[in-house]
Formats: sequence, structure tokens, C-alpha cells
Amino acid sequence: MVLPPSPPPSSASKAMRSNRSTDTKPELALRSQLFRRGLRYRVGYRIELAQRAVRPDIVFTRRKVAIFVDGCFWHGCPVHCRMPSDPSGYWHQKIDRNKARDVLVDDALRAAGWTVCRVWEHDPPNKSADFIEAILTA
Repeated sequence: MVLPPSPPPSSASKAMRSNRSTDTKPELALRSQLFRRGLRYRVGYRIELAQRAVRPDIVFTRRKVAIFVDGCFWHGCPVHCRMPSDPSGYWHQKIDRNKARDVLVDDALRAAGWTVCRVWEHDPPNKSADFIEAILTA
């Protein structure tokens, strides 16, 4: 599957441009929970795949587990994602492309022998940490 081309940028507001891509509050809360449990991980670790390079939010290198903390808006959460009214269709294209990229990245990581775990930003950090810990101890 090939990703569609990126839509041309819209006139993004200052608030949208200031959104962080790393060290978000949900990501920091999850990392804190994992660290408290004695689980050690890598942040910003680049995984080289045949098709692309990937930087999951949290990586357990020895166990080959990649964790992504997905934002509800940017990754199209079925519960919380509310699309802005946009006559150009930019945001619909952007979110659809992000979701398609997520599928490609997950497939490529799994093909390379990695376990992929995606959690939503709205998931309670302790529940996400329970889930991740269960994956690591399985």
C-alpha cells in the first residue's frame, strides 16, 4: 500500500503549530508509570526497516516491543476525534493519511519481528502500563 501524497498545508493557527510531537503529557505519564514498575525503555530510538525508518514513542529493544501513544485528533480516535469544519478538506486528508501510515508502520514492524502496541492518549496511564507489562512478561 502506498500512501497518498500529503495534502498542501493549510494556514495552520499558532495553536496548531505549537503542538508537540514528543514528550506529550500522556506519553510522559505512561513513561512514568512504566519506570515506577522497574521497566526500562528507550525514547527516540530509531528503528531502521526496509521501507522506512520509524521512531516509536517508547521502545523495549531487547524484547522488540514498540509502543506508540496516539493523539486522539492526529490519529482519528473513533471516540474523541472531532474534525474541524474545513471547506478545503485538508484535515480529513491529513488524518486519513496518518491512519494509513499507522497501518503501514505497524505492518512493517511486525514483518521485522517487532511487537507493536498502540495506546490512545485518553487511556489511563496505569491501564496502558498494565497492558504493556503483560506484553513484556508474556
